[in-house]
Amino acid sequence: MGYNFAVKRAVRQLLRYLIVAVLDALITWICFRVLNRNPATVGFVFLLAILVVSATWGLRYAIFMAVWATLLYNFFFLPPLFTFNIADSQNWIALFAFLITAIIGSQLSERARRQTQQATQRRKEVERLYALSQQLLLSENVFELLNKLPAYIADVFGATGVALFLENKQKTYFSDVDVQPLFPPEQLRAVSGRGEPMFQRNQRSCYMPLRMGVRSVGTLAVVGCEISRETLEAVGSLVATAIERTSTMEKLSKAEAARESDRLRSLLLDSVTHEFRTPLTAIKASAQTLLSEVELDKPQLKELATVINEESDRLNRLIGEAAEVAQLDARQVELNMEPHQISEAVRMSLQKVKNTVDKHSTDVVVPKDLPAINMDIDRVVEVLVQLLDNAAKYSPPETPIHISSELRNSTVITSIADHGPGIDDMEQTMIFEKFYRGRNQRISVQGTGMGLAIARAIVELHGGTMGLTSQLGRGSVFYFSLPVTPAR
Repeated sequence: MGYNFAVKRAVRQLLRYLIVAVLDALITWICFRVLNRNPATVGFVFLLAILVVSATWGLRYAIFMAVWATLLYNFFFLPPLFTFNIADSQNWIALFAFLITAIIGSQLSERARRQTQQATQRRKEVERLYALSQQLLLSENVFELLNKLPAYIADVFGATGVALFLENKQKTYFSDVDVQPLFPPEQLRAVSGRGEPMFQRNQRSCYMPLRMGVRSVGTLAVVGCEISRETLEAVGSLVATAIERTSTMEKLSKAEAARESDRLRSLLLDSVTHEFRTPLTAIKASAQTLLSEVELDKPQLKELATVINEESDRLNRLIGEAAEVAQLDARQVELNMEPHQISEAVRMSLQKVKNTVDKHSTDVVVPKDLPAINMDIDRVVEVLVQLLDNAAKYSPPETPIHISSELRNSTVITSIADHGPGIDDMEQTMIFEKFYRGRNQRISVQGTGMGLAIARAIVELHGGTMGLTSQLGRGSVFYFSLPVTPAR
């Protein structure tokens, strides 16, 4: 790449020298053939052209044009004509004055051009630094940042390739896999180890250590663009700061997750202890009554046996829910995915909650032409059972429960509506959390607060979502969406 760039640069310079020479010759021909050959007029025309070239292409081309114009000016416009001899001493003064004026004017024009270019470049670099800083601030994930950062820099500064080497990971991230050969690994490590930048202007490559104080955390390498040292140092500082910031945020997130895990573990222990104690107390009391010497008739014995049986079932259900929550959180649940109609799952769930919803009328609106859904039907039935059970428990007797399904944007949305007390906005944000139960129903309605969390986890494992709309005093609508099976 460096050789090709040098060849192109040499060809471009040669072409510009040729254009300058042709321009001098063209001015000479026009002034000699068309104009009146006034030496002062010719000198001003040459001087104007030299200043334009200096402002456009630079001093070297302007000086070449000035020397070439001086020779042509002497040969064609100062007597004796068509020779390089000068008879009048004043013409010598005029010739040297023209040459010196052309050179000084070229230098001033070149200086103005260079300062303008530098100012423009600084402005663009500041704009690019601002754009880069905005992109860095948007990234919260350290792994996402490290993978995308080289591409960010290459895109913002228009570079051919960018590499980011991190000292603690001993790993290099590239803006593109194709630019990997442009960055020797030993060079990246050497710059990071020395803590000193390295510039290879002939290859248009720059290596800048990433410093946090006196500590070097890696190397930023850029190839294929012109970036000033100051800008590259600013980019390096931004990158180092962003990496440290996201690393700190990651550590804080892990610490917060650990604290949250401890809190949930304590909450689980309290909830499970409370819920387990109730059936265990009933079972224990019934068993002690049976073992006592008190004479009991047959109905009393049957009642005690019924209590033991029902509370044992409740205890078994609590243990099953706790185990299921743990499995769903660990993503250790295997789904038996097969195409089924949602109407089939609704029918099966209504059979299972027949005794629970016997005091409510059920209104089912499920079109028969809905497409099939790729799902584990037993798990989806479990979701529906949980929602129907909730609707029955939290709604007054004799109020209807509405079940409906519809197709919307390649998903089948199933809703369970009740006429219960409703859920306020604050509780709606927490209702699907594990172990959370409504403030006003914690005592009046039995439960562990795990059912809705289990239902949402099952829906999400199917690639769907679960939500809620509610109005205090009017009831609630729980709904979940499942993607339809693609047509073959």
